[in-house]
Amino acid sequence: MIDSDGYRANVGIILCNQQAQVMWARRIGQDAWQFPQGGIGEDENTDEAMFRELWEETGLKQSDVNLLASTNSWLRYKLPRRFIRKNSSPRCIGQKQKWFLLELLADEKEFNLKASGKPEFDHWKWVDYWHPVENVVFFKRRVYQCALAQLESCLPTVGDFANNGAL
Repeated sequence: MIDSDGYRANVGIILCNQQAQVMWARRIGQDAWQFPQGGIGEDENTDEAMFRELWEETGLKQSDVNLLASTNSWLRYKLPRRFIRKNSSPRCIGQKQKWFLLELLADEKEFNLKASGKPEFDHWKWVDYWHPVENVVFFKRRVYQCALAQLESCLPTVGDFANNGAL
């Protein structure tokens, strides 16, 4: 879904573990790392799209995570001109994203990057919470900074995880 301003509606997922680290995934065949993210279907709300994308990109189900928080507004970024498809209609100039912070409840063995049959990632790892801001592609950095800043206060401390996510 592309809005009248040219932004595609999208969800972003920040998944944390019991050490308060976040999942960082590498796009297939590239040296490009990012958080899981994806478009919102016309028949979906943001929560539905987020759980669908979670499964498609990580193999995790809704029962494998605890939804901790989401951003309070859409965060937007523009695509560099070289990535804008000039002959598409409507023209997409960037993305508007609703971001979600999830806590992993399941064992890491539940990850399956090939769950959907059309994998977007070929590797993943845990990184420090702020690592992605300096390591994502340049045009997404401001959105990553905003999302992480908005959600940081909802990140459980290591001691909170020992209580099975009970805060």
